[in-house]
Amino acid sequence: MSERLFDKPVFVKNGRYLTLEIASVRDALMFLHEWPEDDRDLIYDTAWKACCDVHDEIKPVIVAQNAIKGFARKRGILDDPKGSIPWMRQSPINDGQLSA
Repeated sequence: MSERLFDKPVFVKNGRYLTLEIASVRDALMFLHEWPEDDRDLIYDTAWKACCDVHDEIKPVIVAQNAIKGFARKRGILDDPKGSIPWMRQSPINDGQLSA
């Protein structure tokens, strides 16, 4: 199976200070697999089935992306980080080049 990347990652809150990036069908399946069993419901089952169908190439990747986004939205954990992470930005000094 190829990695089956989403066209845009889905960000979900994981605890108070951590945000997870779900960028592929594999990431989505791993995230759902780790979800507590006693907190799984119809919304979870629907997202799981959609991601499995995409994994098995029955449905297009956008289905898994929308499913995980919908699951996160219903759970109140969908995150929309504004801007880039500071360490990912290019340094204005030396245009990001290391000095000798």
